[in-house]
Amino acid sequence: MMKSLRIRSFEEYKEKYALSVENPETFWGEIAENFTWKEKWDQVLDWNFDEPKINWFEGAKLNITENVLDRHLEKRGNKLALIWEPNDPKQRFIRYTYRELHELVCQFANVLKKKGVVKGDRVCIYLPMIPELTIAMLACARIGAVHSVIFAGFSANAIADRVNDAQAKLVITADGLNRGAKQIPLKRVVDEALESCPSVKEVIVYDSLAWMPNMVANRDSWWHELVDNESKVCEAEVMDAEDMLFILYTSGSTGNPKGVVHTCGGYMVYTAYTFQNVYQCDESDVYWSSADIGWITGHSYTVYGPLLTGATVLMFEGVPTFPDPGRFWQVIDKHSVNQFLTAPTALRSLMAHGEDHVLSYSLDSLKLLGTVGEPINDEAWKWYHLHVGKEKCAIVDNWWQTETGGIMISGLGNISPMKPTYAGFPLPGVQPVLLNQEGEEIQEADVEGYLCMKFPWPGMLRTTYGDHERCKATYFSQYKGYYFSGDGAKRDKNGMYRIIGRIDDVINVSGHRFGTAEIENAINTNSKVIESAVVGFPHPVKGQSIYAFVVCEKLPEDPIQARGAIVESVVSQIGKIALPEKIQFVTGLPKTRSGKIMRRILRKIAEGDISNLGDTSTLLDPLIVDEIVESAL
Repeated sequence: MMKSLRIRSFEEYKEKYALSVENPETFWGEIAENFTWKEKWDQVLDWNFDEPKINWFEGAKLNITENVLDRHLEKRGNKLALIWEPNDPKQRFIRYTYRELHELVCQFANVLKKKGVVKGDRVCIYLPMIPELTIAMLACARIGAVHSVIFAGFSANAIADRVNDAQAKLVITADGLNRGAKQIPLKRVVDEALESCPSVKEVIVYDSLAWMPNMVANRDSWWHELVDNESKVCEAEVMDAEDMLFILYTSGSTGNPKGVVHTCGGYMVYTAYTFQNVYQCDESDVYWSSADIGWITGHSYTVYGPLLTGATVLMFEGVPTFPDPGRFWQVIDKHSVNQFLTAPTALRSLMAHGEDHVLSYSLDSLKLLGTVGEPINDEAWKWYHLHVGKEKCAIVDNWWQTETGGIMISGLGNISPMKPTYAGFPLPGVQPVLLNQEGEEIQEADVEGYLCMKFPWPGMLRTTYGDHERCKATYFSQYKGYYFSGDGAKRDKNGMYRIIGRIDDVINVSGHRFGTAEIENAINTNSKVIESAVVGFPHPVKGQSIYAFVVCEKLPEDPIQARGAIVESVVSQIGKIALPEKIQFVTGLPKTRSGKIMRRILRKIAEGDISNLGDTSTLLDPLIVDEIVESAL
């Protein structure tokens, strides 16, 4: 069983961090000793960022599921591993111990083997947020198959793109799903997608809603029929540390999704270590990340990281506003959640509904709050701290990416200083630098630069599936010898990092560079504003001007007065140089289903290039784009 690798004080953090920078290989080698390996590594690290080539724990043999499940059975076999809270609060929740989860994973792993899935095959998973999603992922890993989870809400075209890129052999889906008041026919969407996916030979369907979808002969099978009478024992496939664990597709600047590849050994070590230190879970705690498993946060901090450390994980099928905006807080009280992680977008949407929905619940079980996905604005941070954390819970604001595999910069539980809108300090083993446009390292405090990494960490991506040159061009070519995150940041005199936003979301007005998050934060201080998104658009004199799309509690009756109030907010927070030239009031913003604002679309609208908006079908609400276009200034 894994011993605790938790850092217990800020002084200890500083000592560990110094060791990790002075001798990274010794540092990570000692951490890796705490896991179950079938064979130890020949060397801890072999790397260069030119190719790029990154190999961690080279020569080591393992199976990650033996670390997720088997090694807990002796002492934690009867401990709760997974609590599933359904979409409908009137429906019964489900709980699985580590022993029960182990048996279910082994059963389904045997099903996959009987369907002809072997080590190295790719399996695409398009399931709701139900326990079977976790089971399917771990079953793939058990037999050495590469899982690729597709968020259950993507369109048929988006599914087909991912399935074809991965050349998946098998797809796992369900008849349908519940999401708030909506029901979505997943199987029907998969059937449409697979019309153009010749690599898929088998489809396994979980009966989630008791619908009776069309079942294609000689291809489709019911999950429950396959697992009935299946053995609960499945020997774990021996994997090399650098064998693929999963592919996760993320948006690319070209519009074509890129398959980020993570491997077994380094990802295991990194997600477990970062989870322990950022969330500081005690043995009896209940931890909940509201992120969908279709995204990297769900992979790393709902499935792998927590279960690797023997935590009890809550998994939630629903949405924060169903059946009312108090659902998050009701779930926390119901299950006595101790650590809670969510996105700033969710917090801002709940803020718009007022405080009554949160003040109706005690929330006294909470010890720690987390935020992830985008920089959190000052107003949302303070609301979260006051109304949810009751000013007694630390907030850990995570910065990381699909490509990094795990948290890179964050607070550590309640042991490190907090500063609203600042992500915090680099985790041990993470070596960030800020570069100027010439690629020179910035040493001064409070100067904005390009956030890069000068040394590898175990959880980082190894390649983009089937296109290593794309990986090199995207992450390792901008600044030679560095991993380029694509984000801007600044560092205060104490070494805390504030993430400014994507570099392509940085607006240059008359030589002054503003991060979109900085301006949005200023706009959002206005009490009538729920959220905003700003983009740059061409200006003949300034180079760029600022265009703001603003969501208020309701569309203002006097737009001129409302714009004036927003201008005052920006002037007071940043100065006149950051004034938006155009402010458009809208009822919503174009977002991905993970809550990310698609500024690429807003930029096109601001530029008047509405004929070239690209595919909007995978947005949370595609119709909002038409509404914004029609009312554009």
